[in-house]
Amino acid sequence: MDADGAILFDAEASPQVDDDWFAPDYWRERGALRSQPGGRGGVQLIATPVGECVLRHYRRGGLVAKLMGDRYLWRGADASRCVAEFRLLAEIARLGLPGPAPVAARYRRHGLFYRADLVTRRIADAQTLAECLAAGRLDAELAREVGALVARFHRAGIWHADLNAHNVLVTGTGLYLIDFDRGRLRAPAEGWRLANLRRLHRSLVKLSRPGHDIGVFEHDVWQPLLYGYERTFSA
Repeated sequence: MDADGAILFDAEASPQVDDDWFAPDYWRERGALRSQPGGRGGVQLIATPVGECVLRHYRRGGLVAKLMGDRYLWRGADASRCVAEFRLLAEIARLGLPGPAPVAARYRRHGLFYRADLVTRRIADAQTLAECLAAGRLDAELAREVGALVARFHRAGIWHADLNAHNVLVTGTGLYLIDFDRGRLRAPAEGWRLANLRRLHRSLVKLSRPGHDIGVFEHDVWQPLLYGYERTFSA
C-alpha cells in the first residue's frame, strides 16, 4: 500500500478492481447505479461484473461532520476505517457468520487525512428489522431468531459498534448483521455483550409505534429475543 492511497480486494470475488469501482458516476454512465436509503448520505447499489454490490462512502455523523465532512485522521493503513472493516468482514465470512461479503476497499490519503470507500455484495430480498417492526412483523419467533443471530456473533468475539434495528436484515432464508464500521474482535465478556444488547433494546423501543405498551413489547418481543440469545450463546 503506497502513501497516497490503495485498493484492497478479494481476488476470488474479482480478479481486478480499480478506482472506477468506487466512482458512482462510472456506474451511472453505464446504467448500473441506483441509490438506496440508509446510512449517512445513503449508499449506492451497483451492478458489477461479479453481481449486485453495495458501494459505501464513509461519512462522519453528528457535529464533527460539519468540521471534518468525510475526512478521517490518518493513523496508518491498517487503522483506516475501510481496511479494518474489510478485514473484519473477511473474518466473519471465514467463521461462516451471516454478514456482508467484502469485495473491495479503498482509501485515499491527503496529508494528515484520508477518505475511504467499501464495496460489499448486496444481500438480496432483505428488509431491515426496523421495517419489520413498522409493519407489525416483529413477533416472538422473529425476536428469538434475532437474539440467536446476535449471540452467534458475540460467541465469536465480534463486537458491533452500532447494533440497532436498521443493521439487522431479515430475508426469506435467514438473518444478517450489516455495517461493521468500527466493529472489532474482542475477547467475549459480559460487559460489552450486555451493552450491545442494551443498544439494540433502545433502538427497538425508539422505533416502536407511538402509544405502544412498553410492557407488551417487553413480554412479546424483548423477552423472546433474550431467550434466543441466551440459549444460543450458552449452547
